Amino acid sequence: MKKNNKKYNQEIYPDEIFLDSSNLPQFNVHQLEGRLEKPIPRKTFLFLGLFFVVICTIFLWRLVSLQAFGGDYFRKLAENNRLHQTLIATERGVIFDREMRELAWNELFPDAEREFPKRKYIDKNGFAHILGFIQYPAKDKFGFFYQKETEGKDGIERFYNEILRGENGLKIVETNVFYEKQSESVIKEPVPGNNVVLSIDALVQEKFFEFLKRTAERVGFSGGAGVIIDVHSGEILSLVSYPEYDNEALSLGENDTQIKLYIEGENKPFLNRVISGLYIPGSIVKPFLAIGALTEGIIDPLKVILSEGFISIPNPYFPGEESVFNDWKAHGWVDMRRAIAISSNVYFFEIGGGYKDQKGLGIKNIEKFMNLFGFGENTGIDLYGEEVGLVPTPQWKAKTFGEPWRIGDTYNTSIGQYGFQVTPIQAVRAVAAIANGGIILTPHLVHRTFGKEPDPSVKENDIINLTMLPQTKQIVLSPEHLEIVRQGMRQAVTEGIAQGLYLPSISVAAKTGTAELGAKKQFVNSWVTGFFPYENPRFAFAIVMERGPRENLVGALYVARSLFEWMSLETPDYLK
Repeated sequence: MKKNNKKYNQEIYPDEIFLDSSNLPQFNVHQLEGRLEKPIPRKTFLFLGLFFVVICTIFLWRLVSLQAFGGDYFRKLAENNRLHQTLIATERGVIFDREMRELAWNELFPDAEREFPKRKYIDKNGFAHILGFIQYPAKDKFGFFYQKETEGKDGIERFYNEILRGENGLKIVETNVFYEKQSESVIKEPVPGNNVVLSIDALVQEKFFEFLKRTAERVGFSGGAGVIIDVHSGEILSLVSYPEYDNEALSLGENDTQIKLYIEGENKPFLNRVISGLYIPGSIVKPFLAIGALTEGIIDPLKVILSEGFISIPNPYFPGEESVFNDWKAHGWVDMRRAIAISSNVYFFEIGGGYKDQKGLGIKNIEKFMNLFGFGENTGIDLYGEEVGLVPTPQWKAKTFGEPWRIGDTYNTSIGQYGFQVTPIQAVRAVAAIANGGIILTPHLVHRTFGKEPDPSVKENDIINLTMLPQTKQIVLSPEHLEIVRQGMRQAVTEGIAQGLYLPSISVAAKTGTAELGAKKQFVNSWVTGFFPYENPRFAFAIVMERGPRENLVGALYVARSLFEWMSLETPDYLK
């Protein structure tokens, strides 16, 4: 220690420093030459040793826990990695017509990769909007279902989807590391859907659509719709909408070109015109206006009004001039029955808005009675997409155009023009109420449902009796007033504007209508509504041909006549 202390305490002279400095070798400092090496501190060894001990301890503990405590869990997990649950698609319920003819049923796909039944539809025109279409279950690229249910997308398939679809089954599938199936086992059997019986007659449906389509294509109407309803139960015998789509093409979704044409086409094949088509009704509203006038006591049914072909009133915009409201011809003196039969505009101008000494209903009462017969509201039919339509009112005009209501607006509303919009299903329900004594029905397509029974015609096996579900309401009206209107509609067929339906095989009561369209009124909607048989009404009907040329004389009345002539030969029981 003394030697070391003496060595460190020796004095260093400046000339020694300078001498050493001049004798320094040339070190490569980038290679750490000329630097003093120091030993690694003992703390570093202790820290590294502790770190490695902790890491080894953690790994050892994890190894022990996996082996001793988690062995069973991970064994089961590994087992589940090769066992997969997959569904067994059930059979959807069959849809029948009223005579138990199959309208929609199931078949196996020819492609073995498809594990669910193929939905097949009747190979006839006219059923698309009633039956609708479906969307199948779908798998990902590994074979797992990401959509497990068959879902109805339109028509009866959609509205009664819960009844039709049933419950899927379940099975366990064992696969290897390459997802190749080794074995499978069913753990839950599928439950088939319940079957549905419609009130539709498939034969009438097919021919109704055929006559509608043929007339539209021949004359140049852009579309058409028709419906026949039982005036006592509300069951629909036939419901057709032209044009339509292909059920199976939409269900499979494989024909992109065809589907694109449906979507982009101007003729709107997806539109169910019976429930969603809004049309100016024209003169088919006149029977309801007549009932309103009789109920309010503003006219005697035998009073005659002179129709010279027009009425005129002072023009509110041009003082000294007159506004003229035309009849379609001069009819002379007409009472209520004849006014309905020949569809006199002048008569209904006067009882609707009033003229000279004849008091009118006024727009409030017109709205009241139109609403009473179900216009401007849903009918409750068992299909989605129904429109409510519109009965013009002063409030509607003020909101829409910012203008006051005028007497001319009441006149036009009285003959079903101006902003009036109705659907064919509303029109047929209203006519049915005239025929059945004032009962507002709930139209419906489904008669009953049943499960997988050996004899599907046995009604005691019904799952649900759907004829009990629809609600009705009774309008309090005079039977005498209803009879006067019925007589006027029958007179329209025997000697009036609807003589095209004067047939030896059937007694029809009817009311036609022609609604003008376009800025120049170059197009029309052609209507006919009515009921049969006249003496003991069983069915009401409504037909509209959409946007045809004004000069044409063939329309809805021709479709109705063609259908009734065919029914008199093929289905005469409906006409009795």
